[in-house]
Amino acid sequence: MWESSALERINRALERWRAGAAQELATRETSSGIPLEPLYTPAHLASLDWERALGWPGEYPFTRGPYPTMYRGRPWTMRQYAGYGTAAETNRRFHYLLSQGTTGLSVAFDLPTQLGYDSDHPLASGEVGRVGVAVDTLADMEALFQGIPLDQVSTSMTINAPAAILLAMYIAVAKRQGLDPAQLAGTVQNDILKEYLARGTYIFPPRPSLRLVVDLFAYCQEHVPKWNVISISGYHIREAGADAVQEVAFTLANAIAYVSEAMKRGLDVNRFAPRLSFFFNAHMHLFEEVAKFRAARRLWAEIMRERFGATDPRAWALRFHTQTAGCTLTAQQPEINIVRVAYQALAAVLGGTQSLHTNAFDEALALPSETASRIAVRTQQILAHETGVTDVIDPLGGSYLVEHLTEAIYERAKDYIRRIDDIGGAVRAIETRFMQREIEESSYRWQQQVESGQRVVVGVNRYRMEEHHEPELLQVDEAQERAQIERLQRVRRERDQRAVQAALAAVREAAQGDDNLMPYLIRAVEAYASVGEICGVLREVFGEHREGDAA
Repeated sequence: MWESSALERINRALERWRAGAAQELATRETSSGIPLEPLYTPAHLASLDWERALGWPGEYPFTRGPYPTMYRGRPWTMRQYAGYGTAAETNRRFHYLLSQGTTGLSVAFDLPTQLGYDSDHPLASGEVGRVGVAVDTLADMEALFQGIPLDQVSTSMTINAPAAILLAMYIAVAKRQGLDPAQLAGTVQNDILKEYLARGTYIFPPRPSLRLVVDLFAYCQEHVPKWNVISISGYHIREAGADAVQEVAFTLANAIAYVSEAMKRGLDVNRFAPRLSFFFNAHMHLFEEVAKFRAARRLWAEIMRERFGATDPRAWALRFHTQTAGCTLTAQQPEINIVRVAYQALAAVLGGTQSLHTNAFDEALALPSETASRIAVRTQQILAHETGVTDVIDPLGGSYLVEHLTEAIYERAKDYIRRIDDIGGAVRAIETRFMQREIEESSYRWQQQVESGQRVVVGVNRYRMEEHHEPELLQVDEAQERAQIERLQRVRRERDQRAVQAALAAVREAAQGDDNLMPYLIRAVEAYASVGEICGVLREVFGEHREGDAA
């Protein structure tokens, strides 16, 4: 792009400038430890093959975006993650969010549901409806989407170990609305490997869990073709303490494991890979985050084409949802989280996200209040309609700094994936705790920097206020737990017990064999078998995973 003589002149001028101004500047680096020069010029990109590394939007290697027109064609989907208490309560919040301009729903489930326990299980006591909505039976899922036509919204469900069961319920609700499941659009997280790695809401050992993941792939390929069958999550890896490079590398390493498993089962990569989606974190270092998203797209396109031999360009394109970084929200001066979230959302959009959730400013203290949720939605709307960021595709493309960081993250993440391959792949790297140790070390370095004051966190280690004003917080009424348990017990009394037992027996038999479990799960939830009952059967067949067990 630049002639060698021009680059030589730039380098000489840079050295002259550096001899004066730059010697007075302290060394800096990104959150991933990538050294930062005080100034970037074309000389920093002299070896970059622009066509190979960047290309064009909607074309391999998709660095500049997965679609040709990006936001000039349509804006990103504005999702707000919601769920608490009972299904009826969450349904009211969904209707409120839709009335405020949200274009996609995102369901948070409570901890008992995530772990496959019914609300009346002893281990669920005190947790029902606390960090998400309680869903025990199809009756809850029906109440959750009461008055919401499922062919007109896109729904994301953050559920992993029992993902196939919750998707079965969603399909059953759609059928009760008179819809063909082929009309449904949305995403189920269904990413079990990151649970062993970073989050902990697993139920079964990895091997049977991978079977459930791929059963869902195969079923949706034939019956729910517009559904994103997995949301491979770097978000929780980053929340656990990983840096930006590790977030990309470990997420894509897990994705490689899923693709490999699906291909072993005989699925056509060109058919299932276009329905894979990803979920990333938008953290605080603006330019590193933009570069991270661009590098992830480039690296995934290369993996799919070169490693797996995919020939359909749709199978090369990495599409992702972004959520602003919950781990950066502070309980101190919570109102300034609004500013953090706005900058993080800007990074996600400049990086080309397909959908976005903006955190509410009070989430370090409680579940989001209605006011905080509205501000979070408005943050996205201002970004889309008032800032001009949607006017140009990949507006930071060509920035000396952003292209330098994109290349650096691409190379460092690629090196991590080589190391994971040498260990034996993602499952083996989780077994040996390689990835966990890397995350722990990164988290420790970050905390040391905050405690020493090397890394400034406004309101925490600098610019503190002695006076503390706590905003009005959402309170989950304890009576809701009792109401949920009563609802579950009523469903159990009123359902056809023979149909339930027959459906559960069929699930057990299928789990012991190698049939796709999805049709059996759909029949079980349609009989109003509960999440806990179905997971109980699968626990009997598959066993349970415990921290420290071999994968």
